[in-house]
Amino acid sequence: MAEDLTIITNADKETQYQSLIPQVAALISGEDDQIANMANISAALKEQFGWLWVGFYLVKGDELVLGPFQGPVACTRIKKGKGVCGASWQQAETLIVPDVEAFPGHIACSSASRSEIVLPVFKQESVIAVLDVDSEYLSHFDEIDAQYLKQIISLLND
Repeated sequence: MAEDLTIITNADKETQYQSLIPQVAALISGEDDQIANMANISAALKEQFGWLWVGFYLVKGDELVLGPFQGPVACTRIKKGKGVCGASWQQAETLIVPDVEAFPGHIACSSASRSEIVLPVFKQESVIAVLDVDSEYLSHFDEIDAQYLKQIISLLND
C-alpha cells in the first residue's frame, strides 16, 4: 500500500489522471474495506485536483447517505431521483452539469458549488454508491473527467 502521492500540477488534466490512477490502485490494493478505499480515493482526488468537494454517497434503502468525502460539510441524505446525485443513481449513468443552477431540482449543499459531475458506482450491475465532485467554477468537468473517474471507481471492484 502506498502512503504518499506524487502530485503533478504542471500538466494537462489527462496527464494528471494518468499519473494518479496507478497511485490510487496501489493505495487501495489489498484493502477489502470499501469505506476505507472510498476515503482514500476522495483524498487522492482532492489532493491532486483541488476541487471544492469530492466524495461518495452510499445507497441505503431509498436514499443516498453521505459517505467518505473531502471538502465542506455536505447534505447527509438524498432521495432517489433528487438533485444531481439522486438523478445519477436513478438513471444509473454519469451526469456532467456545467451549471448547477440550471439543473432542475438541484440540491444546494454548498452555495459555492457551480458545476458538478456525478458517477454511479456499480457492484454486480446495481448502483451501490455515487461519486460526486463539485467545483466552484462553471463548466469545470467534461468527458475526460468522466472517462478517468470511471477508471478510478472501477478500482473499487478489483
